[in-house]
Amino acid sequence: MKASLMVLPGDGIGPEVMAAALRVLDRVAQRYGHQFSYREELIGGSAIDKAGSSFPEATRKAGEEADAILLAAVGGPQWDNPSATDRPERGLLALRKHFELFANLRPVRTYPALAQHVPLRPDLLVGVDLLFVRELTGGLYFGPRKEMGTGDEAYDTLLYTRPEIERVANVAFRAAQRRRKKLASVDKANVLASMRLWRSTVIKVHEEYSDVQLEHVLVDACAMHLLTRPASFDVILAENMFGDILSDEASVLAGSLGMLPSASLGATSFGLYEPVHGSAPDIAGKGIANPIGTILSAAMLLRYSLQLETEAAAVEAAVDAVLADGLRTADIARRDEGAASTTEFTEAVLAKL
Repeated sequence: MKASLMVLPGDGIGPEVMAAALRVLDRVAQRYGHQFSYREELIGGSAIDKAGSSFPEATRKAGEEADAILLAAVGGPQWDNPSATDRPERGLLALRKHFELFANLRPVRTYPALAQHVPLRPDLLVGVDLLFVRELTGGLYFGPRKEMGTGDEAYDTLLYTRPEIERVANVAFRAAQRRRKKLASVDKANVLASMRLWRSTVIKVHEEYSDVQLEHVLVDACAMHLLTRPASFDVILAENMFGDILSDEASVLAGSLGMLPSASLGATSFGLYEPVHGSAPDIAGKGIANPIGTILSAAMLLRYSLQLETEAAAVEAAVDAVLADGLRTADIARRDEGAASTTEFTEAVLAKL
C-alpha cells in the first residue's frame, strides 16, 4: 500500500513523540511492504510564530491532499494569552471543523504491568476496556459565544442539532456492536434543554441497534462511576466538553495521560490521529516524554484510515510487550525504577516489531 500522511509535530514535546511514531510507521512499512510518505506542516503555537496563524492555509491544503493526518500536541505558556486573537488550540478546533471530523474515539484500557501506578484498588481495574466516542464539532466549543473583551459579560452556547447527535450516535452504536454490545450515553438531561434533545435523539437512534444495551448516565454520575465501577462500561457516548473531561479523567485508569491515543473521524476513511495528552512544555527537549499515546495513535491510523488491521494490532502488541518487560518512561516509573528515555522506549518497540 502507498499512503500519504500529513504530520503535524506542533509544540512542546510534539516533535519528540512524533519522531517516535514515524519511526514505528517506517518499521511497519518495511516489514509489511508498504510505502508511507510524510509531509510536515505547521499547527498551533509554532504556526502562529512562523506563519501568523494557528491553522495556516498551507496546512489546510496539505491535509486535503493526504490520506490521513498524524498530530502530536499544541500549546504552551508563551501563547497563553486569553485576550489574543489567535491561540494554539484554535488551530486544532479549526482543523477538526474544516475536515468535518465529528467523532472522536478514545480507547482506555488497563495494563496489568502498570496496576501499581493507578491510584485505585487493583480489583477495580480488572477487565477495564472502554471506548469513549466524543462528539467533536458541536456543543460549547463551537456554539455562539460572546467574548468578555472590555465588558463584564461573556457566554458560550451549548448548541446541538438532531442530525449532529444522530451521526455521532450511529458511530457509537456501531462501535458497541463490534465490542461487548453496551453503550452508556452521557448527558445532563435533568437540567439542560440541549441534553434533553441529546437523550431523545439517542433513544431514537437506538431503535436501529436493538442488539445493543443502552444506558443513560448523568455526567456527574458518570464521573463517579468511572472511578468506582470502570469495568462496567463498554462504549461511552458523550457531547464535546463532557467527553473531553471524562476521557481525561479515565486516563488515570491506564496509568498516565501519556498512554492514551485518539482518532477523529468523519464520514469517510480520512481521519486525524493524536495522543490525548498536551504539549507538556515543562519536559520539552529533555527526551523523557512518553511516546506511547502517539505510537498508539499511529496504530489507530493504520486501522481506521488505511484498513491495515494486522499492522495496527502488531504495533499495539509491541507496546504491550515492552511494558510487560518492565520498561517505563518517567511518567509511569516508580521512584525506585530506572526511567527509559523517549528514544529508548521507541527502540524497544521497534525491536518487538
